[in-house]
Amino acid sequence: MSEPPGRRERKKAATRQKIADTALRLFLDRGYDAVGIRDVAAEADVAVTTVFAHFASKEALVFERDQDFEQRLTQAVTDRQPHEPLIPALHREVQALVRHCTAEGSGPLRRMIEGSPALREYEESMSLRHAQALAAALAADPHLSRSATACRATARFAIDAYALACRADDPGATVDEVFRMIEAAWEATAP
Repeated sequence: MSEPPGRRERKKAATRQKIADTALRLFLDRGYDAVGIRDVAAEADVAVTTVFAHFASKEALVFERDQDFEQRLTQAVTDRQPHEPLIPALHREVQALVRHCTAEGSGPLRRMIEGSPALREYEESMSLRHAQALAAALAADPHLSRSATACRATARFAIDAYALACRADDPGATVDEVFRMIEAAWEATAP
């Protein structure tokens, strides 16, 4: 059982969330390119250095749940029961993540990302990093017995399922369709 966060951790988390919420509001109100880090800092009533203490770049402000996303994917692998099949566990987690990215009110954010070359590039680099972390979790699981290539391909396909679904007319059906292909490929690589 983990201990609840202390006062300092709670304050840091609250400051981070305040900065992220402020940035997103400003980006959606004024446009991503029209807002600078100084604008975000001023509106959030923090120093520019405080913004950079929490976020490595302006793009990171838009994707503030990035670490949580990666952690949830890897935990779908590492936290499943000993004999729970991998692909259904990963499928459930990707479906849950897709529900978040397609929730009511998410359209303006998605349009902002799609309309900005910098944000699309950042999102792609994030996806590659997530796929690498997921592939590492797959490869480290001694019960899976798959090649490094199978782990990397499965991870990339899972990340792509998320990306395709977030832009699809029927996100749930898209995830289901891609995961049927992932399941078939995963089974084909069984030793």
